[in-house]
Amino acid sequence: MATLRALECLVALVDTGSVTKAAAALHLSQPALSHQIAALERELGTPVVERLSRGVRVTAAGLAAAAEARTALGAAERAVRAGRDVAAGRAGRLRLACAETMTAWLLVPVLRRWRSTRPGVRLDLMEFTSSDKGVEALMAGEADLVVGPEPTATTACVEHLGDEEMVVVSCGEHRFAGRPAVRVDELAGEPFVHYTPDNGNAAWIDRFVSRCQVPLSPVLRTRSPRTAAQLAGAGMGVSIVPVSALAARPDGVVRRFEPRVHRGVVAITAAPSDALVALFLSDLRRRGLPVVDTAA
Repeated sequence: MATLRALECLVALVDTGSVTKAAAALHLSQPALSHQIAALERELGTPVVERLSRGVRVTAAGLAAAAEARTALGAAERAVRAGRDVAAGRAGRLRLACAETMTAWLLVPVLRRWRSTRPGVRLDLMEFTSSDKGVEALMAGEADLVVGPEPTATTACVEHLGDEEMVVVSCGEHRFAGRPAVRVDELAGEPFVHYTPDNGNAAWIDRFVSRCQVPLSPVLRTRSPRTAAQLAGAGMGVSIVPVSALAARPDGVVRRFEPRVHRGVVAITAAPSDALVALFLSDLRRRGLPVVDTAA
């Protein structure tokens, strides 16, 4: 297979009509250029130039090869430029998977900045209710970066971005409304708005109350923390929700745990060195996790 360097040498010979001038244009020695031309002639099985007493003449085979060589060299130049544009964050595609409550809470400011400063980058967003589902998309090659709570397990690269507080929501008439904070043991016996098994909050809450040896009394289950907050605020029971679900403030009251309870927020990627992934992660780190006012 002819090398791009050999094709460059042939095109330079066509353009200059001189080995000396072609070598100078390519910053090569004349023997080096002649070596490239000889390799190309072996590949083609025919001469591409004829040495004359005054310069060289490109053969018909050489002219035909040079015409296609220009196309190949142009494509190679475009390929390099495309790679550099992606590396610099000027082009490419970034597929994001995010916990549904964290899109507005964490990603929107970064997405808005990218939309204005990196308009050549295509951003795809999928939302999920479980980090494990996000990891499945990552490992299936359907996402480049997952942002959400810590998954059950993964072999991908996990970076801790910060901690998100978990809080209790109840209606304004509930006894919790008169407390500055709530102990986890006070949830025992309370009607509880829980989550369906496909929502990662279900497993997290079950592990949390199990460690504290507190039994729950679920009366409703939902796939959405936002819905859980609204149901609790409407008096259907109490619920535990992440603060990222409180962007739309629910009716009722929000109380912290005593002591406070947090869960980790992570970024998961199979290729942390990918240029666009690295740039997006840098912006996430720079912004940090938002501070949420949980006061009623």
